[in-house]
Amino acid sequence: MAETEDRTFIGLDYGTRHIGLAKSDPTGLIASALTTIEVSSDRKAVDKISAVIEEYQPVGLVVGYPLLMSGEKGPKCLEVDRFIERLRRIFSGPVHKVDERLSTVEATRVVHAYGKKVGQDKKRLDRLAAALILQRFLDGLPRGE
Repeated sequence: MAETEDRTFIGLDYGTRHIGLAKSDPTGLIASALTTIEVSSDRKAVDKISAVIEEYQPVGLVVGYPLLMSGEKGPKCLEVDRFIERLRRIFSGPVHKVDERLSTVEATRVVHAYGKKVGQDKKRLDRLAAALILQRFLDGLPRGE
């Protein structure tokens, strides 16, 4: 049996207060919510993300990109671009931007579909949104025949 290439990706849903993280399985097919990082400073957040990168050794990072509903870049895109530049200092692999429009709305629907309430657990939404963003990316990857 041939050994398969590890295609683990880490997904990030960037926010100024929380950053949701998700990871794919080693085949790059399925995204799962991982954790939510409290953001007290960008430096500390990047340090925590660095530890996650060290632990999982992903082949790439996938960052939600907050386009406006029109598809144009909004002011939040500049914040995410600055954050991506910080990520590039700690990660030499590719960093992919993925349209994150409606990911939080979709995450809320998923939580409600399971009979749960979001309530005070906004962190759950952040990591679930990261998983949805990562899954969008994974679904668009070419598959080997």
